[in-house]
Amino acid sequence: MHDKHQEFFDNLADEWDLMFTSEDLERLTNIVSNLNVSEGADILDLGCGTGILFDMLRRIVGDNGSVTGVDFSFEMAQKAHRNFPFSNVNVVDADATSLPFADSTFDMAVAFSAFPHFSNQQRALDETHRVLKKDGRFIMIHLESSRELSDIHHKIGGVLKNDLIPPENKLRTMFDNSKFVDVKIEDYPGLFMAIAKNTK
Repeated sequence: MHDKHQEFFDNLADEWDLMFTSEDLERLTNIVSNLNVSEGADILDLGCGTGILFDMLRRIVGDNGSVTGVDFSFEMAQKAHRNFPFSNVNVVDADATSLPFADSTFDMAVAFSAFPHFSNQQRALDETHRVLKKDGRFIMIHLESSRELSDIHHKIGGVLKNDLIPPENKLRTMFDNSKFVDVKIEDYPGLFMAIAKNTK
């Protein structure tokens, strides 16, 4: 199942950037600008794809910070690396369920349009907790509601058919199980966002 997901996204790498309109990018820029990202922060971008968030984030963190993208699709990771050859941007071909980083490495983790595709969502949250510093935040962002996203994935079918955002009560339990606190969830037409704070 996981290999089929990798193949699916490998095949989409060349056209992935074309799926986002200028309006999408403007909305994302506004969302990111309101996340209170600090200059000098080290940020982990889980399921980074071709690096849609990289330019927005790297400009905020500056030369003293860093943006590290992770994607299980080799083709996506390679394109992200080619798109953003900056000293404060790193790209790693790896899985969110098994992150190749030391404990307490990052100040913030973000997953844009990625969490439903993680093969083991609970384990991905556990790993994110592990690599985040104390009080670091994990932020999930989608430009659709959970219901809209479910409808989109069902229409596409195939490997994406069952790639869903968990219902709110289940997602809150998952965050709790991974030792995240202060969970805030917004879910309405045109946006899903979940923000949680890490504890150690």
